Amino acid sequence: MSVASAIIRTRIWQEEAEADNPYATRRARCRGYDVYGDLLGQAHWTDMLFLLFRGEAPTPAASALLEALAVALANPGPRDASVHAAMAAGVGGSTAASCLMAALAVGAGGHGGGHEVLLALEGWVACGSDGAAWQRRLAEGPPAVPGSIWPAPEHAPGFDPHGIATATSVREALATLRRLSPGSCLGFLEDNLALLEESAGRPLALAGVAAAALADLGFTPAQGEMLYLLLRLPGAAAHALEQRDRGFRQFPFGEVELEGEEGA
Repeated sequence: MSVASAIIRTRIWQEEAEADNPYATRRARCRGYDVYGDLLGQAHWTDMLFLLFRGEAPTPAASALLEALAVALANPGPRDASVHAAMAAGVGGSTAASCLMAALAVGAGGHGGGHEVLLALEGWVACGSDGAAWQRRLAEGPPAVPGSIWPAPEHAPGFDPHGIATATSVREALATLRRLSPGSCLGFLEDNLALLEESAGRPLALAGVAAAALADLGFTPAQGEMLYLLLRLPGAAAHALEQRDRGFRQFPFGEVELEGEEGA
């Protein structure tokens, strides 16, 4: 059976082939919407993401919130481990795909990565706007998952394990996204920030803000994890390209001091 005649079962995408070429698309529909006839030129990129993941077009409020969240996450910056991994791959001459895979691999974990956002989103599913439930969860940590490949979190998901006070950028992101949000999670987070940070023993991180925004948008933990990984790639790509052009002699390695043996 050829690929052209194979039956692909998906509720996301429908294609009609050209009459003279079964491999060329005459019309493509995403969740029922004509992509090239209706969406192209009318919808934002983030609207398309919402449609793909949620299965419906976003409301104007949801569209504005996801667009703002995409800006906030677009470039984690060169001090972020995932971006630094892409930079290292770029300066070493790796392919474009390798640079992005490096960013995804390093940015997938539980320290500011995709898995941390998934755990934080699971917290919103379990606790909602119940302050007492959040206090217990933040103090005890997420429940263990038997057989999981992930180690137990070393800090409360969504909070900064190295921070002393909430970063200005995190506060600004929280305030702006709350103003745009059609949901209640961001509002609850901002109104109860002091209580939640005290329970977590750490200040809020941008990953925690992102999780609350994704919860307000109705994404499941698995969807939120995937979308968070995707939205952070532009910065990793741009920094990788910059380092490739600058060369290894200007690569920002951390300062290292080597101590030899006495008398050497």
